[in-house]
Amino acid sequence: MTGLPLEGVRILDLATVIAGPGTTARLSDFGADVIKVEHPVTGDTARSLGWKAGDVSLLWKHVGRNKRPITLNLSDPRGQDLLRRLVDGADVVVESFRPGTLERWNLAPERLLELNPRLVVLRTSGFGQTGPYSPRPGFGSLAESLSGMAHMTGFPDGPPVLPAVALADEVAGLLGAFAVMVALYHRDARGGAGQVIDLSLVESLFGLVGPIAAVYDTLGVVPGRIGNRIVYSAPRGAFRTRDGTWVTISGTSQAVAERILTAIGRADLLDDPRFATNQARLANVDELDRVIEAWFAERDLAEVLEVMEAHHAAAAPILDAAGIVADPHYVARGTLQRLPDDELGSVLLARPHPLLSDTPGRIAHPGLPAGAGNDEVYREELGLTDEELDDLRAGGVI
Repeated sequence: MTGLPLEGVRILDLATVIAGPGTTARLSDFGADVIKVEHPVTGDTARSLGWKAGDVSLLWKHVGRNKRPITLNLSDPRGQDLLRRLVDGADVVVESFRPGTLERWNLAPERLLELNPRLVVLRTSGFGQTGPYSPRPGFGSLAESLSGMAHMTGFPDGPPVLPAVALADEVAGLLGAFAVMVALYHRDARGGAGQVIDLSLVESLFGLVGPIAAVYDTLGVVPGRIGNRIVYSAPRGAFRTRDGTWVTISGTSQAVAERILTAIGRADLLDDPRFATNQARLANVDELDRVIEAWFAERDLAEVLEVMEAHHAAAAPILDAAGIVADPHYVARGTLQRLPDDELGSVLLARPHPLLSDTPGRIAHPGLPAGAGNDEVYREELGLTDEELDDLRAGGVI
């Protein structure tokens, strides 16, 4: 196995919460050196969110993994000067402030690119750097609303449903990592220069809802809430077993749909013109679902899964966190890793994904306490003296 593929890439992570930090965490999994920059008093908001063990945020252990945290007050001119010194040796800067904030701090991307023309600057915001909504505070829940996702999620007779996870932020984190790699490839493989990336949470999630604009523009149809169904295939949904658990089935291809109907003992429906083809099943989906629901309701989970597997039908139980930790497939693939941690003893985190055969990712450590990297970065790398560091601490700069 060779070294990690992003070794030698240095990233300054100025972002907070999940979207920007999610970008840098994913890149750190594959070797990027991420210096996490946080305000010396407030720190990253992620440190105070979600489930906690005592005063320690488990969200921070996840999103802060592999990073070297330093404290720095960017609203102070001395803090701005320190950041400019760090930019000189960086490959990437990731930020998620409200548009205009970096400019107000004399840290506009144009200024940073003057200092380091090879720099890639990823600007993550709710609505993008331009447009009438750009000055507004932007959070993932708003993106889930404006993207069309919430309007399409839920049951027809119920309200729109927001996801129980930071979906827009996580999607933007994935796209941010992709965009940074594209920009680095342009710079390093094609002889290009650095550049600025404008990443919007709204547009990141809008890219996942499918061709709804084309559907409306071409057909005059506004896609809405259809519960656990999907518009292009049937059967598809979540069905409850006799012992109260839920199983999802998906018959997206004709062959798999035929296996599902055969598994529930209703191969005869394949000769019924109402269910013989995918389009026919979609037109008669209420009746089809009633047939499937009745079969599930008469059987426990173990029998349902045994029958489905025997027929090579596409089915899976709906797992909660406890089920995931105990699931034999997760265990066999090593999807979860228990990592030592100075604050909690150990933390169970997801292994870096996807899996690369020659250069798999790794987690060096879960998220560290705020300022854990101050001495290493300021003293050893920037060469600040003890007196300078004491002065900066006394002034609230670090």
